[in-house]
Amino acid sequence: MTTTTQSKNELVITRIFDAPRELVWRAWTEPEHLMRWWGPKDFTSPVCKMDFRVGGKYLFCIRDPEGKDYWSTGIYREIIPMEKIVCTDAFADENGNEVPASQYGMPGDWSDELLVTITFEDMGGKTKMTLRHTGIPAGDMSEMTGAGWNQSFDKLAESLK
Repeated sequence: MTTTTQSKNELVITRIFDAPRELVWRAWTEPEHLMRWWGPKDFTSPVCKMDFRVGGKYLFCIRDPEGKDYWSTGIYREIIPMEKIVCTDAFADENGNEVPASQYGMPGDWSDELLVTITFEDMGGKTKMTLRHTGIPAGDMSEMTGAGWNQSFDKLAESLK
């Protein structure tokens, strides 16, 4: 089950995974797990560095089928084990320096700070995961971001089997 809602500058996706909450949590918090599913369909994740603690940074790379790399970085703001992750989200270069969305050809009025909140709820052996991504421009960019997240979550579901 997947539910996706989009409003001005906010995308919310709820997905039920047929896996225990501990496994879904590990898929988000351990680089070797995250690299299996991070990025839209046909993208790979060749780099995943994370200092998973409040105040710690991450640096992720996704590579498109033509070999172009897209980098993102952020800081973990809140971590409640097995329940919630809150982090900032920004486009970056390969060194983790923030860059404008336009550097990757992304149009629109992007917020100075994007925020990602992921919650995890136990559902008797399954996991209800809700992602809230704020600061994305409304319209095409929000729809593209939603499609990218949903394709990633399809890969996540496969990686949990």
